[in-house]
Amino acid sequence: MLQEEVSLIKRLKDPKTQDAAFRELMSLHKERLYWHIRKIVLIHDDADDVLQNTFIKVFRNIKQFKGDSKLYSWMYRIATNESLTHLKKKASIKNIDSETLQNQVVEKLQADVYFDGDEIQLKLQKALATLPQKQRLVFNMKYFDDMKYDDMSEILDTSVGALKASYHHARKKIEAFLTE
Repeated sequence: MLQEEVSLIKRLKDPKTQDAAFRELMSLHKERLYWHIRKIVLIHDDADDVLQNTFIKVFRNIKQFKGDSKLYSWMYRIATNESLTHLKKKASIKNIDSETLQNQVVEKLQADVYFDGDEIQLKLQKALATLPQKQRLVFNMKYFDDMKYDDMSEILDTSVGALKASYHHARKKIEAFLTE
């Protein structure tokens, strides 16, 4: 762990410096976490809500952070879990499965004023919607975020071999979808 991160964690755990340190943490990671969440939930307003929930959880649980992983990896895991929980709740409220929800969300993407993608990006989102959740997560982390398998393993609590296999299968399915 880098010295700056150790210092930030110390300040986050100290009631006297916690607020300023938390503002610093948010400014450091807000944008990256937002885009990670957005790739999972797809809709801007949902991503904003999940990001807010993520930072609330980080704030409430920072004292329990042991430093076994990088702070960002820990936050990324929280953001991932919050995103998946959000999708499950949304599907449950609509009384549909998560795959149907994912397809509905992709269909609404064109109407989302915050989606500035072209036809190819929309088709890629449709291809991603056909993937099982785990493969979609792994593909997003590897392809869009260029994340290393070791970091993904830490965040998703899965072996590197399983992640490589998931990415390979996801890539093949997306290629097949895009060439249909």
